[in-house]
Parts: sequence; C-alpha cells; structure tokens
Amino acid sequence: MKVINGLRLVIANSRNKPVYFFIKQSIDSFFSLCSLIILFPLLITVAIFIKLDSPGPIFYKQERIGLNGKPFFILKFRSMKIDAEKNGPQWANQNDSRITSVGYYLRKYRIDEIPQFLNILRGEMSIIGPRPERSIFIKHFEKNVPDFRKRLQVKPGITGWAQINGGYEIEPKEKLELDLYYIYNFSILLDCKIILKSIPVILFAKGWR
Repeated sequence: MKVINGLRLVIANSRNKPVYFFIKQSIDSFFSLCSLIILFPLLITVAIFIKLDSPGPIFYKQERIGLNGKPFFILKFRSMKIDAEKNGPQWANQNDSRITSVGYYLRKYRIDEIPQFLNILRGEMSIIGPRPERSIFIKHFEKNVPDFRKRLQVKPGITGWAQINGGYEIEPKEKLELDLYYIYNFSILLDCKIILKSIPVILFAKGWR
C-alpha cells in the first residue's frame, strides 16, 4: 500500500466527513456508558476474582500514545503479576508465565479491555481505531518502519481493521498498512463491518496473547 501524501488524504477525508465524526463520537460515548452500566455486575465479579487470585491492584494503568502523539494512561483489569516488568518493557505472548490464572481468561476473552470504555468517555480513545502503543515500542518500530507514527492521525481504539485482519502477531509494517487503510477510508459502513468481524474474534478467542 502506498502512503504518499497520506496526511493530505486524511485531512481531506476529515473535512468531508464532519457528520461522520459527530456520529462516531456520539456512538462511542453512548455505547461506552451503557456497556459500563450493563456490565457492572460482571465488573464487580471480575474485581473480586482478581483480588482473590493474586496480590496487587485490580486495575492496571499504562502510558500509551494517542491522537497526534498525545500520551494518556490506558486502563485495564490487571492480568499479570505485579512484578511483570521487573526486567523492563516486553511483549506479552500466549504462554507468558507472567499472566495470572484469572488473567489468562481475562485476556483470552478480552475482558481485561472493558475498563477502556472509561478512556473512551474521557475522549482519549474510540471504539474503533488503531491499537495504542507504548512510546518505547513506537520508537523501536520506527527504526524499520519510519512512517509508523502515521497511525496517530486518529484516536486509538479498542478494536480496529488491523486487529480483525491480523491480530496481535502481525509485523509493525503490516499493522501500519492495515491501520492506514482504515484511516484513509473510514466510514460508518466500514465501522459496522469492523464491529461485526470483532464479535467472533472475542467469542472464539482468536489472536489473543
């Protein structure tokens, strides 16, 4: 995929779709608020299991890079031991020994991601968009993929085109290409397609780690 004049394409696309952004933001806020209210009993249950399973906090905060390179703290249910990064930042893998017993199921069925609806309500994320990365990994990826920061031209999301087409295991270059496809072609129809394709990914625990 060619990304020449990519920023110009994004700006033109954004100017032509103010209604799209209004609708998307409204849906993000409404869906996130309703989800947190409906899932409240589940959230309480998960919190209890996390506390019983291992010492440490219920929630896990980590700095990620969002829209236009602005950092924010992403919120998740804690799924790893409290000393998970005692040896420095590192990627998680499917058989990671740092993952707790409860954390295994939280990650497998994406339950650990539910608190990110609060990030959406704060305007830091969207339901659909590129997954937010840590600054240290972005700098590392840029060594081989100089355009990797172009993913930051839209709000990061809980799910997205790259997640449903490649999951967590794809290489940074392929992730960039898939995310840029979404950035250059975003629409209500494409968002609906991503949501529908995300459902089996969650139900059948595809591509988790």
